[in-house]
Amino acid sequence: MLRSLARRSAQSHNRQTRLREGLRLRAGWIAATAALALLAACDGGTNGTRASASVASGASNAAVKDTAAQAQKQMPPAQGASAMKVAATVPAVGPAQGPQTRAQVYAQVERMTALGKQMFFDPSLSGSGKLACASCHSPDHAFTPANALDVQIGGTDMHRQGMRAVPTLKYLQSVPAYSDHYHDSDDEGDESIDAGPTGGLTWDGRVDRGRDQARIPLLSTFEMASTPAKVTAAVRAAPYAEAFRAAFGEHVFDNEAATFEAVLQSLETYEEQPDTFYPYTSKYDAYLSGKATLTAAEMRGLKLFNDENKGNCASCHISQRGKDGTVPQFTDFGLIAIGVPRNQALAVNRDKRFHDLGACGPERTDHRSAEFCGLFRTPTLRNVALKKAFFHNGIYHSLDEVLRFYARRDTNPGEFYPVVKGKVQKFDDLPRQYWANLNTDAPFDRKPGDKPVFDDAEIKDVIAFLDTLTDGWQPPAQSHAQAH
Repeated sequence: MLRSLARRSAQSHNRQTRLREGLRLRAGWIAATAALALLAACDGGTNGTRASASVASGASNAAVKDTAAQAQKQMPPAQGASAMKVAATVPAVGPAQGPQTRAQVYAQVERMTALGKQMFFDPSLSGSGKLACASCHSPDHAFTPANALDVQIGGTDMHRQGMRAVPTLKYLQSVPAYSDHYHDSDDEGDESIDAGPTGGLTWDGRVDRGRDQARIPLLSTFEMASTPAKVTAAVRAAPYAEAFRAAFGEHVFDNEAATFEAVLQSLETYEEQPDTFYPYTSKYDAYLSGKATLTAAEMRGLKLFNDENKGNCASCHISQRGKDGTVPQFTDFGLIAIGVPRNQALAVNRDKRFHDLGACGPERTDHRSAEFCGLFRTPTLRNVALKKAFFHNGIYHSLDEVLRFYARRDTNPGEFYPVVKGKVQKFDDLPRQYWANLNTDAPFDRKPGDKPVFDDAEIKDVIAFLDTLTDGWQPPAQSHAQAH
């Protein structure tokens, strides 16, 4: 309920602060990681080898610590914690017995990135030996599934159905650490306003770091279904095993837990690669930079997207630059309940007593308060046109279906929910005691008999605009030249 009450006054303006700060701070992630890793190199690696008290450049240990401390202060809470974890686990490069230079530390980050990429595409890490991270996070589909299944299939026998649609791994670099009650700084907004649950890297916001996100599918019984022991054995036998030893120490395979953490750390580092995971190369980015012109349909779609009395999409999927010029993320990172219909195709839903309640379970176990039930994190709309399954349960498979749901959920509910004895069973996947959590802001502020917020032509225009959010856009002349 907090989120619904605060949305109109807080979201359109206040969240701009977090978005701008997240982008600015995360832009220095690699540099900060390097500084913290340098501190780790000076204080001792994971194998217990202590380096000397000064680095090759002549900087003292105290100076390096000061650099690392400043770097940590300049990162969001979640990423500062992640970087400190990096500092605690990154060993000296190779079998180093002495101090580490900045160049060596950056080389270590590059090694981890290269290893993370190899492991991302390696199915041997899974329990079945057939499922890689890339199997569900296809680079050609903005790191979402290439198929149109509602949810993906995995497990040791590759026959276990998941319970949630696979989200993108792109544009996660500025997601803040999860907070039950988010308050903006008083510099840009009103810090007295409680914007409600915000942040986290999963549908339910339960983890804040890339390595913890990677841990979930690796160990899930209906996803990669692996174990630290299996992962260690797979990496030890992999073509990149020697590179892994060079990066994490000759004895890294002696301890399964240490090996598994190094794998997670490498995957996290790879997923922080800017050119791959947050390139900002869409037509809309070019438009914001004055390098592209939107078509008439795209411009109409943008206006409908932003209009508070029409789509009001930008209240959650922020579309405008920040005051300091930072590009929009097309999400406010908030958790929200919108009453998506129950997906009867999911195996878990065969049990009528089962409900996926997002932030209050079943995957998340630290929340049981009713105010969090039915809430799922708002995803970015960047590259949304490449997706083939939408919402947390994957119930829809086209942008047209999604926009019709938004436009007609309350005016024509019988189109989306079951009808029993002539009565529409609205919000059939959320128990009635949690209906107070449902968002009622536009476009969800209408009733049966009202005119839907979009007509067919307007839906096409909004889709035309959403198509401009796909990365890899090139000016027509450049595209033509490259084709020849």
